[in-house]
Amino acid sequence: IRKPSLSVPAPEVRVWNCLKYVGNCVVSQAQEETIEMKDVFSVKLKRRRFVGQKKGGTLLGITVFKCLHKEENKLTDYAVHLNNLSEDHCHLWFRHLKEILNVTEYEGHALSVLKECDLQAFDGVVCVGGDGSVSEVAHGLLLKAQIDAGKDTDYIPTPVRAPVPLGVIPAGTTNILAYTLYGIKHAVTATLHIIMGHIQPVDVCTFSTPSKLLRFGFSAMFGFGARTLALAEKHRWMPSNQRKDFAFIKTLADLKPEECELSFLPLQIPHEDPPENDIKDQWHKIQGHFLNVSIMAIPCLCSMAPRGLAPNTRLNNGSMALIAVQNTSRTEFIKHLKRYASMKNQFNFPFVETYTVQEVKVQPRLKGGLDAKEDTCLNAASAEGSHPWNIDGDLMKEASEVHVRVHPQLINLYGVNTDDLESSQATCNCI
Repeated sequence: IRKPSLSVPAPEVRVWNCLKYVGNCVVSQAQEETIEMKDVFSVKLKRRRFVGQKKGGTLLGITVFKCLHKEENKLTDYAVHLNNLSEDHCHLWFRHLKEILNVTEYEGHALSVLKECDLQAFDGVVCVGGDGSVSEVAHGLLLKAQIDAGKDTDYIPTPVRAPVPLGVIPAGTTNILAYTLYGIKHAVTATLHIIMGHIQPVDVCTFSTPSKLLRFGFSAMFGFGARTLALAEKHRWMPSNQRKDFAFIKTLADLKPEECELSFLPLQIPHEDPPENDIKDQWHKIQGHFLNVSIMAIPCLCSMAPRGLAPNTRLNNGSMALIAVQNTSRTEFIKHLKRYASMKNQFNFPFVETYTVQEVKVQPRLKGGLDAKEDTCLNAASAEGSHPWNIDGDLMKEASEVHVRVHPQLINLYGVNTDDLESSQATCNCI
């Protein structure tokens, strides 16, 4: 229904009539169709927006996404556009459909839903989405567990485990966690692992400042990986793959190091707990200019790095991989990146240092005299002096020191041990 819907009285059960148009005139009513809610998996308000516009826009109606059967038992998604210029009418339908579907629609939505849930009433939680959505749900599960246990959520040196396992069905672009758990981005494989109850305990990190807990997560990048994500977030109007390739190439072209101090505690042999004074003496410090710093508690497999971004760590060995790439030429840095897609050792360069650690502190140094145009776009430090962090594909900005701790086997995920998986070929469009 388009403009004529404004003059049509709404009955108690509202019906969207399918009208056939020639120009602005209605010439006939199309064949009546019905959509069963059991086939609908998402709904959104349909708006016309300008390039780069993220909010607002001219309301055109609502779009309902349904599951459609194709040949050979294949399923596909199908969008049904219901045109209507009435704000009241569209919002009424949208609100009722959303209540039925309960779809997470914004950052933090899954977290707010999990906080209200009685997790003991469930056998598990399944997330259909990309790395950011999965990380948000994992953070929500663990944060809910701390709240239920009466923990201070601003300071959690010894968090309690998540009460239920988490399943991951990949529906994003990179899908690092799904690749790490299943060795492939395949929704059916993921679903079968969940159905069969294949459980893997997985290590989780806490990311915190001196005053508060930032979040739970599995991996983080500071420097090149974070600057690339920060630039990609500024171009969300572009298609996902194009946006990430553009941000990667642009950040590589404007390659800049980050000056910071890295403090880390090497992995302790678990024979006995050393005295606190001995632990303080075992902290190592390195200062300098780094193109990228990676902190990863899991191997982080993906299509571009089939052996993993951190191939020397495991899902649940109680350690993190600290990978520090010192300042070097763009040519040498590209050689290092290309190694991820091959069977060669990506760390066999004089400017790359790797450590097996249990704690890391990253203290950035604020810079002055920057090129305003480039660094406003790429170095999200900008006006507030904050620095970008890429935590499980989510962008976070933090100005102070970030303290990362690994907590062994803090959550159960549906999946298998990646050591038993077959290797796959790398695919990358960037370099």
